[in-house]
Amino acid sequence: MAKLTKEEIIAALKEMTVLELNDLVKAVEEEFGVTAAAPVAAAGNNVEEEEVAKGPTEVSLFVKAVGPTKVAVIKAVQAITGLGLMDAKKLVDQAPVAIKEKISPVEAEEHKKALVAAGAEVEVK
Repeated sequence: MAKLTKEEIIAALKEMTVLELNDLVKAVEEEFGVTAAAPVAAAGNNVEEEEVAKGPTEVSLFVKAVGPTKVAVIKAVQAITGLGLMDAKKLVDQAPVAIKEKISPVEAEEHKKALVAAGAEVEVK
Protein backbone atom coordinates (compact mmCIF):
# COMPACT_ATOMS: atom_id res chain seq x y z
CA MET A 1 0.00 0.00 0.00
CA ALA A 2 1.37 3.38 -1.01
CA LYS A 3 1.78 5.95 1.74
CA LEU A 4 -0.09 9.22 1.15
CA THR A 5 1.75 12.49 1.63
CA LYS A 6 0.35 15.29 3.77
CA GLU A 7 -0.25 17.34 0.63
CA GLU A 8 -2.30 14.53 -0.96
CA ILE A 9 -4.42 14.17 2.17
CA ILE A 10 -5.02 17.94 2.39
CA ALA A 11 -5.96 18.05 -1.31
CA ALA A 12 -8.49 15.25 -0.74
CA LEU A 13 -9.95 17.07 2.29
CA LYS A 14 -10.36 20.28 0.27
CA GLU A 15 -12.58 18.40 -2.19
CA MET A 16 -14.93 17.07 0.53
CA THR A 17 -18.20 18.67 1.54
CA VAL A 18 -18.84 19.74 5.13
CA LEU A 19 -21.03 16.69 5.70
CA GLU A 20 -18.35 14.35 4.33
CA LEU A 21 -15.76 15.98 6.61
CA ASN A 22 -18.09 15.56 9.59
CA ASP A 23 -18.52 11.84 8.76
CA LEU A 24 -14.75 11.47 8.41
CA VAL A 25 -14.12 13.04 11.83
CA LYS A 26 -16.66 10.70 13.42
CA ALA A 27 -15.07 7.68 11.73
CA VAL A 28 -11.58 8.69 12.92
CA GLU A 29 -12.89 9.20 16.47
CA GLU A 30 -14.46 5.72 16.47
CA GLU A 31 -11.48 3.99 14.85
CA PHE A 32 -8.86 5.40 17.20
CA GLY A 33 -10.96 5.96 20.33
CA VAL A 34 -10.24 9.70 20.46
CA THR A 35 -12.31 12.86 20.39
CA ALA A 36 -11.87 16.00 18.29
CA ALA A 37 -13.10 18.23 21.13
CA ALA A 38 -10.70 20.81 22.49
CA PRO A 39 -9.27 19.98 25.92
CA VAL A 40 -10.84 21.85 28.82
CA ALA A 41 -8.48 23.79 31.09
CA ALA A 42 -8.67 23.27 34.84
CA ALA A 43 -10.92 25.81 36.56
CA GLY A 44 -9.18 28.44 38.64
CA ASN A 45 -10.37 30.09 41.83
CA ASN A 46 -9.92 33.63 40.59
CA VAL A 47 -13.35 35.31 40.31
CA GLU A 48 -12.10 37.98 37.91
CA GLU A 49 -10.89 35.33 35.44
CA GLU A 50 -14.27 33.60 35.59
CA GLU A 51 -16.14 36.82 34.81
CA VAL A 52 -13.92 37.54 31.82
CA ALA A 53 -14.21 33.96 30.52
CA LYS A 54 -18.01 33.88 30.72
CA GLY A 55 -18.78 36.27 27.89
CA PRO A 56 -22.17 36.16 26.18
CA THR A 57 -24.35 33.07 26.60
CA GLU A 58 -26.17 33.54 23.30
CA VAL A 59 -24.80 34.84 20.03
CA SER A 60 -25.90 35.13 16.40
CA LEU A 61 -24.05 33.87 13.34
CA PHE A 62 -23.95 36.14 10.28
CA VAL A 63 -22.66 35.54 6.76
CA LYS A 64 -21.21 38.88 5.71
CA ALA A 65 -20.03 37.87 2.22
CA VAL A 66 -20.24 34.69 0.18
CA GLY A 67 -16.82 34.67 -1.46
CA PRO A 68 -15.81 32.84 -4.66
CA THR A 69 -17.26 29.43 -3.71
CA LYS A 70 -20.97 30.18 -3.50
CA VAL A 71 -22.09 26.56 -3.97
CA ALA A 72 -19.95 25.36 -1.06
CA VAL A 73 -21.32 28.15 1.15
CA ILE A 74 -24.90 27.24 0.18
CA LYS A 75 -24.24 23.58 1.08
CA ALA A 76 -22.71 24.61 4.41
CA VAL A 77 -25.69 26.86 5.22
CA GLN A 78 -28.03 24.02 4.24
CA ALA A 79 -26.23 21.64 6.63
CA ILE A 80 -26.22 24.18 9.48
CA THR A 81 -29.83 25.33 9.18
CA GLY A 82 -31.52 22.18 7.93
CA LEU A 83 -33.18 24.19 5.15
CA GLY A 84 -33.78 22.87 1.66
CA LEU A 85 -31.33 23.70 -1.09
CA MET A 86 -33.43 26.51 -2.60
CA ASP A 87 -34.15 28.09 0.79
CA ALA A 88 -30.45 27.95 1.70
CA LYS A 89 -29.59 29.60 -1.64
CA LYS A 90 -32.15 32.37 -1.04
CA LEU A 91 -30.68 32.97 2.41
CA VAL A 92 -27.10 33.13 1.08
CA ASP A 93 -28.18 35.47 -1.73
CA GLN A 94 -29.36 37.97 0.91
CA ALA A 95 -25.87 38.27 2.47
CA PRO A 96 -25.11 39.94 4.83
CA VAL A 97 -27.70 37.92 6.73
CA ALA A 98 -28.13 36.08 10.04
CA ILE A 99 -27.82 32.31 9.56
CA LYS A 100 -28.59 31.28 13.15
CA GLU A 101 -29.61 33.39 16.12
CA LYS A 102 -29.55 32.82 19.88
CA ILE A 103 -27.08 29.91 19.80
CA SER A 104 -24.25 29.08 22.16
CA PRO A 105 -20.83 30.60 21.42
CA VAL A 106 -19.37 27.08 21.08
CA GLU A 107 -21.94 26.10 18.47
CA ALA A 108 -21.39 29.41 16.67
CA GLU A 109 -17.64 28.79 16.47
CA GLU A 110 -18.19 25.29 15.03
CA HIS A 111 -20.54 26.66 12.37
CA LYS A 112 -18.17 29.57 11.70
CA LYS A 113 -15.33 27.14 10.98
CA ALA A 114 -17.51 25.23 8.51
CA LEU A 115 -18.60 28.41 6.72
CA VAL A 116 -15.07 29.84 6.57
CA ALA A 117 -13.83 26.51 5.18
CA ALA A 118 -16.51 26.83 2.49
CA GLY A 119 -15.21 30.32 1.60
CA ALA A 120 -17.67 32.65 3.35
CA GLU A 121 -16.84 35.74 5.37
CA VAL A 122 -18.53 35.16 8.75
CA GLU A 123 -19.16 37.23 11.88
CA VAL A 124 -20.34 36.15 15.33
CA LYS A 125 -22.19 38.81 17.35
